[in-house]
Amino acid sequence: MRYAIRTHCRRPMTAYHTIDWSSVESFKYRRVLLKLSGEHLAGDKGYGIDPKVIKRLAQQIKLIMDAGDIELAITVGGGNIFRGVKASTDGMERSQADYIGMLATVMNALALQEALERLNVFTRVQSAIAMQEVAETYIRRRAIRHLEKGRVVIFAAGTNNPYFTTDTAAALRACEINADVLMKATKVDGIYDDDPQANPGAKRFESLTYLDVLARDLKVMDSAAISLCKENKLPLIVFSLEPADTMIRALRGEAVGTVVS
Repeated sequence: MRYAIRTHCRRPMTAYHTIDWSSVESFKYRRVLLKLSGEHLAGDKGYGIDPKVIKRLAQQIKLIMDAGDIELAITVGGGNIFRGVKASTDGMERSQADYIGMLATVMNALALQEALERLNVFTRVQSAIAMQEVAETYIRRRAIRHLEKGRVVIFAAGTNNPYFTTDTAAALRACEINADVLMKATKVDGIYDDDPQANPGAKRFESLTYLDVLARDLKVMDSAAISLCKENKLPLIVFSLEPADTMIRALRGEAVGTVVS
């Protein structure tokens, strides 16, 4: 049987949000990889980690884990601390800049782990760069076993290769763990034909094909990540984490954000 059945279920923090628990049986996806941008963790500050944002994010993840038999992995970016591409355009050697960016993702992963474990959510951080004092080294089979045991697995340090984004790392890890869906949380509620923050008339797509994204050069993920999803028939959902029940609704297969398939 692919999915481990957990015999206990931690009850939610009802003071934070209320979910229709009668609907948890109808989840469309069970093994999920959630891609979080580093910028999301910075909140309105624009840099670093906003404790309020990461606490709210941890509460949302706890709700998801409480909602049913979900296996959740997370890949987190590092743009709130350091962006390798920007640094390289400012004169830093690209490979060195990308490695610094990978270390930034480890800091974000550890911060998210701490926030989750404060809420009694069991986690493991797996890093593509070996640093055994603070995180496990990434091993595919071990990651899958953690998921089967109900632990949230947080993947850090990208792919341990320069010139690859954390979007590509998320697509790669999702394929490696045989995820049912890759969910990318963004600041907007889906994929638009233009920047909705700059153009109020921008149109949101409810669904797209992988080829649509590539042909239109939509900047939701880099082309390597989209190609990985396409080759492995991995559905991609692009959505916003607000309101707090959006991811629960997406897991049930409701029309949330934009679905790329």
